[in-house]
Amino acid sequence: MVLINTTSGTPLNTRVASALGAKDSSVRLQAALAVGSNPDPGLLETLVERCAVEPDFFVRDMLSWALTRFSPRITLPRIRQELDSERAQARSQALHTLGKIGDRGAWAWITRDMLRDADDEVARTAWRVAVALVPEGEKKALVDELVVQLGRGDRSVQLSLSRALVDLGDVIEPALEKAAANPDPAVAAHARATELLLRDPETGFNAAIDEARRVIALGPERAAAAAAAAAGVAEPSEVAEPSKAACVAAIGEPTETTESTGAVDAVDAVEAVDC
Repeated sequence: MVLINTTSGTPLNTRVASALGAKDSSVRLQAALAVGSNPDPGLLETLVERCAVEPDFFVRDMLSWALTRFSPRITLPRIRQELDSERAQARSQALHTLGKIGDRGAWAWITRDMLRDADDEVARTAWRVAVALVPEGEKKALVDELVVQLGRGDRSVQLSLSRALVDLGDVIEPALEKAAANPDPAVAAHARATELLLRDPETGFNAAIDEARRVIALGPERAAAAAAAAAGVAEPSEVAEPSKAACVAAIGEPTETTESTGAVDAVDAVEAVDC
């Protein structure tokens, strides 16, 4: 059991703090729910400390929800301190909680170092929260910062970045066009895949990234001709660019259209419930 602060004053708070550190995750989940249902400022520190060490995703998300139940006046300054923590989970969970609170004043706290954090989970959370909080006049600067990350990580990390960029809208197009000409094939493919997702959000990311790589390998004209031939729809000279249907015919239906990591799936599930 991880030791946490139990100096919050009352015997009840001491019991709740102990329950937040219980071995059984269901006990910890119920304790976090209880705190959020009846928020006591005396337990603020305990919740924040627990966020940094809690191993279960669903309990962590309940802890963040409980923190949103406190007054932002006392919660935000404490969460801001966690953004500079040496523990990656503390930074990630603090960012996640900022996103849940949704105070746009916290935009100024999201730094370049967070967006480029060496820990993928911290960076992914920073991307998502930055997009949610960015003022309209800062969007282009955020795009310029995010495109630097194109080609980073595995497909689940790349999909997180693509989703963040697409959520910013058409402002990303010039930066993606430039990145698509990058000599690094991983960067170029990621940029092209993001362009496809921007045009058609229903496109599976695996299909988009595979099409982008094929276009880079063959060149636009040969890729278009190959796609047309595979679909049996036109002579090469009649096709300007491969359609989605042609791409599917050429490379097969995608077997995966969402992020593959359990943590990301869990985030989508919990945020859909909107605790």
